[in-house]
Amino acid sequence: MALIHAEAPRTVRINPALTEKVHTRKRGIDLYLHSFNEEMRSRFGCKVYRLALSAGCTCPNRDGTVGSRGCIFCDGAGAFAAHGPISQQLAQAKARVSAKAGSGAYVAYFQDFTNTYAPVGTLRRLFTDAMEPEDVVALSIATRPDCLGEEVLDLLRELGRKKPVWVELGLQTIHLATAEYIRRGYPLERYDEAVERLHGVGAEVIAHMILGLPGENVEEMARTAEYIGRSGAEGIKLHLLHVLRNTDLAEEYGRGVFRTMELEEYISALERCIRRLPRSVVIHRLTGDGAKKDLIAPLWSGDKKRVLNAIRASFLRDDLVQGSDL
Repeated sequence: MALIHAEAPRTVRINPALTEKVHTRKRGIDLYLHSFNEEMRSRFGCKVYRLALSAGCTCPNRDGTVGSRGCIFCDGAGAFAAHGPISQQLAQAKARVSAKAGSGAYVAYFQDFTNTYAPVGTLRRLFTDAMEPEDVVALSIATRPDCLGEEVLDLLRELGRKKPVWVELGLQTIHLATAEYIRRGYPLERYDEAVERLHGVGAEVIAHMILGLPGENVEEMARTAEYIGRSGAEGIKLHLLHVLRNTDLAEEYGRGVFRTMELEEYISALERCIRRLPRSVVIHRLTGDGAKKDLIAPLWSGDKKRVLNAIRASFLRDDLVQGSDL
């Protein structure tokens, strides 16, 4: 089991306007959550939507550099990312967002695989094109901590002079046995180094973690959340472990090696994690979902609206306050 050893995060002053505060007169409940929506409204003055894009990269955990089978849960489909020229991807992604939610400002989000795993010249063209539209207010890049060489960092520093740059790191867990089981392919220290180097070039860090990984109990999940908060990451995405077709995880699930969480279990674990997160950390996501056609388990996760409503109702019922257990 990995121990929490990162230095304390930089001091951040919290503006109450950055928190989502819901009040009900009937019970006098105050929900304190540093949400993505409120953070974006504070920064940019409007609703902000993510546009899922693809850089066309592969991954060192698939091409033989680190591994050849990828992480155990990854189907390699990039289900929500568009493909083709960046201008076309942006147009397609905006059309999908506007059909569901309306218009506003956007984050150009390079989502699938490892989006710094390509020649820097290629990345510069892709990222610059994605940042070019006036209604794109930030660039977000999903990648691995071990794919941030000096040239990539120099590029991120350059891009950050134009608009905010966020780098999303797939940490998933701090626990060694779990990291080896899911075939993450890098040690915890590599994450810490990446956070420090990204801050050195002015990029913000969003860490991903998965709740419900086989063999982990709720306290171990909460330790991962606390570690992320102490590491200095500005944001976090909390995901539910879901089993997709065409993954090695699906084979494990089919053999009865583990079970997935029930909705109530997930919400309880989620609350435990949020109580261990500093109030400075922006919560970008409260759950995750895969393509319904590929979803094996848990099937309840396919009804995203129901899941989010249940999460919000539980947060109010339980008087959730982010950081209350620190």
